[in-house]
Amino acid sequence: MIAQSRPFGQRYAFVVVAVIFLCLLIAAGLRSAPSVMMLPLEESFGWRRDVVSLAAAVGIFLYGMTGPFAAALMERIGLRRTLLVSLLVMSGSTALSLWHLLITWGVFSGIGSGAVATVLGATIVNRWFKTNRGLVMGLMSASSATGLLVFLPLLASLAQAGGWKPVAIAIAIATAALVPLVYLLVPERPASIGQVRYGADADDVPPASQGNFLAHTLNTLRRAAGTRVFWYLFATFFICGFTTNGLVGTHLISFCGDMGIGEVQAAGLLSLMGIFDLIGTTLSGWLTDRFDPRKLLGVYYAVRGLSLIYLPYSGFSAVSLIIFAVLYGLDWIATVPPTLRLANEAFGDRSGPIVFGWIVAGHQVGAAAAAAFGGTMRELQGNYELAFLIAGMTGIAAACISLLINTSRPAFEPEPQAA
Repeated sequence: MIAQSRPFGQRYAFVVVAVIFLCLLIAAGLRSAPSVMMLPLEESFGWRRDVVSLAAAVGIFLYGMTGPFAAALMERIGLRRTLLVSLLVMSGSTALSLWHLLITWGVFSGIGSGAVATVLGATIVNRWFKTNRGLVMGLMSASSATGLLVFLPLLASLAQAGGWKPVAIAIAIATAALVPLVYLLVPERPASIGQVRYGADADDVPPASQGNFLAHTLNTLRRAAGTRVFWYLFATFFICGFTTNGLVGTHLISFCGDMGIGEVQAAGLLSLMGIFDLIGTTLSGWLTDRFDPRKLLGVYYAVRGLSLIYLPYSGFSAVSLIIFAVLYGLDWIATVPPTLRLANEAFGDRSGPIVFGWIVAGHQVGAAAAAAFGGTMRELQGNYELAFLIAGMTGIAAACISLLINTSRPAFEPEPQAA
C-alpha cells in the first residue's frame, strides 16, 4: 500500500490528536447527558430516580467493558473503521432514545461510546507518539472536562426549555458530524502517510498487531490478572470511576436540585469544574513525564476524597461550591496520565493499552456502581449525603493503595509476535 502524503511531517500527529480530542469531547458530552436528563425524565414520565439511574449505570458499565475489546479491535480491523462504526452507533442510538431509553441510551450508546473513550486516547498516544506521551494523554483526558465545559450548560438549557428530547437530538447530530472529520483526517497509523511516531527515529518499529483480537484481549487479561500491579491499578481506577462520573457526574445536578439550586446553575458548577480539570489534567500529563506517578496518584486521590467529604457539610453557598469546584475540578481526571504510564511501564507498549483498557473497565464498573448506588441511596434516605461521604472515604483508600504500586520490573514478558 502506497503511503498517502500529508502536511506537517511528524507534526501531523497533532492533527490526529485534535480530531480525536473532538471525538472524546462529544463522547464525554453523551455520557454526561443523563445528569441533565434525570429531572426532566422524572417529571415527564414519573420515573423514580433509581430507575433513571439504572439506564445511566448500564451505559457506563458497557462503556467500560467495551474499551479493552475496542483497543484490540483497533489493532485487528483498523482504528478508523472501529472509530467510524462507533460514532455511527452513538449517533443512531442517541437519536433512537426517543423510542426506548434503557436499550438505546443504556446498551447501544454504552457500547458505541466505549470505543470512543480513554482507551482510544491511549491507543493514539502509543501509536503516534514516542515522546511527550504524558502531556498528550493529559490533553486527551482533558477532553472529558472540556465536554462538561462545552456541553453541560447547553444541554441543561435545552432540558430546561424543552425537556429531555432536545438533549438527545443535539447529541445525535453532534456525533454524526464527526464521521466525515475522522474519515478525511485520521490515517490508520503514521506509516500510512509515510511517517514514524512523533519524536521517533526513522528506523522506529511500532508495536506489532496480534492475531485474533478476542483471544488476544482475553489472554492479555488472564496474564495481567496474575500480577499484583494490575489489581492495584484496577482497584484505584474502580474508585476513580466511583468518585467521578458515576456519582458526581450523574448525581451532582440532582443533589444541587435537592438543595434548591436550579439545573442551569448546577450545570454551571460542573462547567467550572471542567475548566479546572482542563488545567489540572493537562498539568498532570506534564508532571507525569517528570515525577513518580505513584506519588501523584496518592495526592490526587487524597484531594478528591477530602473534597467529597467536604461537600455535604459545605452549606451549598456560592463560595463553598466554588471552593469545591476548584479543588475537585483540578483532580477530576488527573489520575489518567499517571495510570497509563504505570500500565505501560508494567506491561509494555504492545500490551499496555489493552491492559489499560481492562483497568478503564474497572473505572466504569465503579462508575456504574456509583450511579446506581447514588440513586438507591437517594430513594432510601431522601438525600445524597451518605453516598458522598462514602465516596470520599474510598478516595482516601485509593490514595493509600496507589503508594503500594511497584513497576520496577515488567509484570510479564511480551507475547511472541504473530507469524
